[in-house]
Amino acid sequence: MPKNSTKPVSDDEEQFIVDSIYEAVIDQRLSPGTKLSEVGLCEAFGVGRMRIRRSLLVLASRDVIELQPNKGAFVACPTAKQAREVFEARLSLEPPLAKLAAQRATPSDIKNLEKHLLKESAALKAGNRREAIRLSGQFHNSLAMAADNEVMLRMVKDLVTRSSLIIGMFGDSGVTNCRDDEHAGIVQAMRSADGKLVETLMVEHLNHIKDHLNLDRPKGGVKDLVSLFKLA
Repeated sequence: MPKNSTKPVSDDEEQFIVDSIYEAVIDQRLSPGTKLSEVGLCEAFGVGRMRIRRSLLVLASRDVIELQPNKGAFVACPTAKQAREVFEARLSLEPPLAKLAAQRATPSDIKNLEKHLLKESAALKAGNRREAIRLSGQFHNSLAMAADNEVMLRMVKDLVTRSSLIIGMFGDSGVTNCRDDEHAGIVQAMRSADGKLVETLMVEHLNHIKDHLNLDRPKGGVKDLVSLFKLA
């Protein structure tokens, strides 16, 4: 939980809980496989079990946690096979879609991507890992939007969401695996409408992300959830 957070009003409590747990996962403060005790979360956030359970259901719907019958809630622990499948799907879908985007992108699309690069650079310079991962995913979504294919865009968004969680859990402990200089190279190729080059760069970029995942990271042990999330 961010250091300067304050307790939210009741209408926002569940979203606050969802965001706090998600951020702890992405920041690697909660390891894959960590058990999330309802009692501990109730004490940490100062709410009743119903709010915690509804928050956990939201996180489960986003594949951030797993709800196991008669066992409770655990931080999701994607397998190496699942991670490979996600990136196999991205490698099949995104490079040809990026080529299409290079052919169809408007000057406005290019300008929006350039503005996005500035935001990514700022997040990286600030060492904000969570924001850098979020913006990296947005870059890939924005590039897909430029291709003007709604069906493929929905597929990319789903895969990017899954990838962001995998990168947050298993990526290098630095800011992000998704380097902004690679994004900049893709945008440069977009400016010249070089679809083939954009396609090639996207293949290299996705392989770079995949190759820097540590899928052998051990599962988490017992965490003191109260200390981790306790409001100041």
